[in-house]
Amino acid sequence: MNADSFIWWDWVDRHLGEIRTATYEHLRLTVIAVGLGFVLSLALALLSLRWRAARAIVTGLAGLLYTIPSLALFAVLVTITGFSTLTAEIGLVGYTLLILVRNIIEGIEGVPAAVREAAEGMGLNPLRRLVAVDLRLATPAIVAGLRIATVTTVGLVTVTGLIGMGGYGSFIDEGLKRSFSTEIVVGAGLSVVMAMALDSVLVGIQRVLTPWQRSSRHRTNLGYELPKPIA
Repeated sequence: MNADSFIWWDWVDRHLGEIRTATYEHLRLTVIAVGLGFVLSLALALLSLRWRAARAIVTGLAGLLYTIPSLALFAVLVTITGFSTLTAEIGLVGYTLLILVRNIIEGIEGVPAAVREAAEGMGLNPLRRLVAVDLRLATPAIVAGLRIATVTTVGLVTVTGLIGMGGYGSFIDEGLKRSFSTEIVVGAGLSVVMAMALDSVLVGIQRVLTPWQRSSRHRTNLGYELPKPIA
């Protein structure tokens, strides 16, 4: 193999085991961060919708956290929680909050008042209406936020390679240290592939959860498409 080759395919073949391990590590960190971020964001969004005064505080703090450079944030966290998965996840979850909270709030607030009144007229209590109507109609906005948060997190996980968390970032880090382009290409390329794959999965999930968007059934006379109420 020419030493000047941009990518050494024999190196890739000899390191397939390491690539599989890095893929698992990268995916695990991403899924945990987005999953925890979504649960926390949903709680914060509902709190903000319940008490308007809390919205400015929640979005303000989430926005402030989002503006902190990732390297600086992880460097500070390392001094507190050490080189650990906890350190990585605290930072990764933090970066999902602003995106998810805003999209959940906008999605729920976007549900037409007439639809809410119709749901209440059918006897749905506030909690049941939230689950059966508000969150279901807000699904496109929520999934849009999840897509952005997921792709962003996949990219940020590469940064956690600098604090020993593995994933594709470890290849990029080693490649930069050794000026070895193959490792850089493998790490960066697979990160892009994972981001695209997870984005496609979320698009598929949205299609399953919002069948009324592909059908003319369950339309109101106002032109809004309603899902079937949950029994």
